[in-house]
Amino acid sequence: MNLPKSSFIISVYKDTDSLDLILDSLSNQTVLPNEVLISEDGDSNEMFDYVKMAKEKYKNLNITHLFQEDIGWRKNRALNRAVVASKYEYLIFIDGDCVPYSTFIEGHVKLAEKGIVLCGKRFELGEEFSLKVKSRKIRVFDIEKNFFRLIRQLLKDKARHPEDGIPLLPNSIISKLIHMRKVRHIIGCNFSCYKDDFYKINGFDETFVLPCEGEDVDPTWRFRSAGIEMKSCRNVANIAHLYHKKRFGEDEGAVNRSIMNSNKEKNIFYCKNGINKVCE
Repeated sequence: MNLPKSSFIISVYKDTDSLDLILDSLSNQTVLPNEVLISEDGDSNEMFDYVKMAKEKYKNLNITHLFQEDIGWRKNRALNRAVVASKYEYLIFIDGDCVPYSTFIEGHVKLAEKGIVLCGKRFELGEEFSLKVKSRKIRVFDIEKNFFRLIRQLLKDKARHPEDGIPLLPNSIISKLIHMRKVRHIIGCNFSCYKDDFYKINGFDETFVLPCEGEDVDPTWRFRSAGIEMKSCRNVANIAHLYHKKRFGEDEGAVNRSIMNSNKEKNIFYCKNGINKVCE
């Protein structure tokens, strides 16, 4: 089976501890990424120093660090810049607070199809388990391999969406049945697609300068309008989300939904302020 070559894009902002957990997981994947792009929505010295060290630490990873001036939330711009800089045909996106299971990349590339966006979920660790992972007392790999043995402790720690932490093989009967379900929308911290398909909607819309909607719900309707469908890769491309307090509220969502709904009414699925800037 010829698997597509992958560009693995991590969206980050200052959290080098979580990034190190991600890179550690990537260096031990069953299928390695062909390159790793660290997409920083900022330009902190701490991140610069960390990446310099990480390139020496994780020599089996081809790491590129992209950064930009820290003048507010511009995640979509940072991600678009990472896509432009990417060298390979298949794009895999995660957020910098999500640690992949060891079969994460394998799950994405084995299910990859042209004209399809693969949509994963996230299993949200509770506060105690997140602290254990961050302090290296337990690895996400340990949770992955001992999931059912640990499930009572995880639930006691108020883990959310534990069903999305169950690891399944890509071609198992159960996973095939799960993947038959219709996907409502992309979850921005876990999805993948061919680069050619991403360019058909002109990437992420950089008009969104607040979190929420712009990096997941918005590209979903634009992909569909361009004839590209969503397909689940749930339980075969798993990530563990590290607990943190909520960073945005309903106000941001309302502003972004207004922008998105305006574009939907006009069917502007090839966004004007994306990878390519479209003049009026």
